[in-house]
Amino acid sequence: MFVDIYDIIVVGGGHAGLEASFASSNMGSKTLLITTNLQTIGQMSCNPAIGGIAKGQMVREIDALGGYSGIVSDHSMIQFRMLNKSKGPAMWSPRAQCDRKLFSYYWRFFLEKNARLDLYQDTVTSLIIEKDTIKGVKTFFGLKIKGKSVILTNGTFLNGKIHIGKKKIKGGRIAEQEVRGITEQLTKHFGLKYGRMKTGTSPRVDGRSLNYDKMKCQNGDTFPQKFSFFDDTKKLTKQRKCYITCTNQKVHDLIRQYLDYSPIFSKSIQGASPRYCPSIEEKIFRFPDKKEHPIFIEPEGWNTVEVYINGFSTSFPEKIQYESLKKISGFEKVKILRPGYAIEYDYFPPEQLKLTLESKIIKNLFFAGQINGTTGYEEASAQGLMAGINAYLKVMQKEPLIITRNQAYIGVLIDDLITKGTKEPYRMFTSRAEYRMLLRQDNADVRLTPIGYNIGLISEKKMRILDTKKSKIEKCIHLFHNMNINPKIINPILDTKKSPRICFDKKVENILSRSEISIKDIISIPFLMEKIRKNDFNQEILEQVSIQIKYKGYIEREKENAKKLLKLEKLKIPNNFDYKKIQSLSLEAREKLDYYRPESLAQASRISGISPSDLSILLIYMKR
Repeated sequence: MFVDIYDIIVVGGGHAGLEASFASSNMGSKTLLITTNLQTIGQMSCNPAIGGIAKGQMVREIDALGGYSGIVSDHSMIQFRMLNKSKGPAMWSPRAQCDRKLFSYYWRFFLEKNARLDLYQDTVTSLIIEKDTIKGVKTFFGLKIKGKSVILTNGTFLNGKIHIGKKKIKGGRIAEQEVRGITEQLTKHFGLKYGRMKTGTSPRVDGRSLNYDKMKCQNGDTFPQKFSFFDDTKKLTKQRKCYITCTNQKVHDLIRQYLDYSPIFSKSIQGASPRYCPSIEEKIFRFPDKKEHPIFIEPEGWNTVEVYINGFSTSFPEKIQYESLKKISGFEKVKILRPGYAIEYDYFPPEQLKLTLESKIIKNLFFAGQINGTTGYEEASAQGLMAGINAYLKVMQKEPLIITRNQAYIGVLIDDLITKGTKEPYRMFTSRAEYRMLLRQDNADVRLTPIGYNIGLISEKKMRILDTKKSKIEKCIHLFHNMNINPKIINPILDTKKSPRICFDKKVENILSRSEISIKDIISIPFLMEKIRKNDFNQEILEQVSIQIKYKGYIEREKENAKKLLKLEKLKIPNNFDYKKIQSLSLEAREKLDYYRPESLAQASRISGISPSDLSILLIYMKR
């Protein structure tokens, strides 16, 4: 039934598990993906959307490295929006509403095309570990499956408990059994620390019961884009509409009246809640002065009446959910299809991992996704991709792949988790990245595709596409740098934009660098438009060129800062370094360095409580 021994066994069929499976099998490993239910592979357990602020950047990074989340999203999207277009390009973030069923379908479709990947439906209840090294897994049906490496992507299933009012149901998702045994084994026999976290989801309602005339329509972009840089999926030609409404004082008063009925406030739930995606009852409690909270109505697919109520996550009893929703404008006749609920589950604090996502205690055991204390499909997918890559590299006895903070949001995510840990569900934001001008969504392929190519996840064809793109960008910048514009031609445009006139010929680059002048203004000049057509500079090329010219100073500054960081990253700290012997270090520094075991001086510098003087002392001892 199985091969004698797998290179890699992936436990769990969620977003992290799928990317891990794809990465390891596409790189050449014989991989087994084992999950409790093959029918729920790639399930969007919460809202039917991919991307968003900082999250969209990560999906593009996954695609640039050779992952599949962007491709699956492109195949299943029903609406696309580029968020934050009114702000600078570092903040632009792609987001897509997806057809929930199509999303799962395409993940399964791509999985089954890979001959090196086996699928199996069963539940892993314990791990086979010998002398602190993983050897395989044991399942609920009594099977022992050997593996050189195991990746745990259990999501919310480890001792999962669902809360709806006073009802408590054991489960990892509604109507799906929880997983017991793994937490107990790892903590009792191997000393790993674990904690409890809580997340939740919103009610799903019948879209036919809503009055959209009372809501604000939210259309997709006029010219929708895609996540994938390389896949030939056609862009959307039609899109489904989303809608926005708001809560009101009547809703708030009702919720305050019944706060004790919420398991969060009755103390039934002990796990930490996500700070940045609180339940509706937590919002009302935390922000008593807020008169309203936005509610987003998101369709679940092309051919379904079911809609997701984003912004109304709740664990209230069904009756209170219903009464609260009815008081929202447009929801007066609402029909609930599925109630919202909270779920509490085990996670393992991520500071127990290496930057490769391998356990520091058990060799060849990797962790990815919500089991590491994160929240969100995109954060899980990014970890799954990196765990799959590094599990393969470890099995093949090759150097690991560490993505740094100046290379990708993926690097920021993993470094934050390993270096700082998390006491609450971690969510990615642009503000977490100190090099966000370098880590834009539009240049993820330029940053990461050569890395994906070097490790075997990116094909020759995709590299040629990237090389052509880079060549055209350079050619266009060179054109704008050398070509002059006559005052008679440009001054009428400058007048309409209230930009100072010019008296002599100026380079195109000089004009475009003005904040009030857009690339559209430049290409509206006939002779320039002719040059652009002749050289086949498409909208993607022109946008890249515009960003590089307008933000040249910011980009160069961040590159210089990144170079300084790289010097510290190269100063590796030996695994067996004895911090306790360095008495000149502060007691706090010794304790934290010994606990986190940073791999470089740069990583040590990001640990809370480590001062510049501690780093100087550490550097002296490292040189000795």
